[in-house]
Amino acid sequence: MRLDEVRVRVTKGDIEEFKNSILWKDMRRELMAWKKGFNAELRSIVDNAATTNPSSATVLMHIGDINGRMKTVDYMLSLPDVFIGILESEEDKSRDEPTNIELGEDEPDGN
Repeated sequence: MRLDEVRVRVTKGDIEEFKNSILWKDMRRELMAWKKGFNAELRSIVDNAATTNPSSATVLMHIGDINGRMKTVDYMLSLPDVFIGILESEEDKSRDEPTNIELGEDEPDGN
């Protein structure tokens, strides 16, 4: 899904309120714990590779998998701000779009 296809159905104030909520703080703490675990796993792969000499392809695939998980966590942590950015972009678009009256067209009631 492209960014311009994302539909945000709450207000900017709703998102700000969510960002200050205990639920979001709990979710952030859990996601940060996941990220910390992924970093520990990544370090252990490097340490194990030095002693066990696994195939390069296996190590690279595992590292890629962990990096993908960490990017997903980063994206999840940024979602409220991404949504705010989408709402602000929509506000800017609606401010910049000329109205029917500005274009010289009839008003919506036909006058």
